[in-house]
Amino acid sequence: MFGPRLGTVFASRWRALWFGASVLLLAYCSVPSPKETAKQQAEIAAKKHAANPWALEK
Repeated sequence: MFGPRLGTVFASRWRALWFGASVLLLAYCSVPSPKETAKQQAEIAAKKHAANPWALEK
């Protein structure tokens, strides 16, 4: 798999804490803020064909 083996990560407490902190930081950085999400949804709703991009033109 990708990354270090779990046996080497959890060999010491400090490595386990570093691994846990990096996972939490990755999750924090990858989730958008509610304001940003609402803004993007408003922009999508303002477009003419926002319902279904795969639908055929009428």
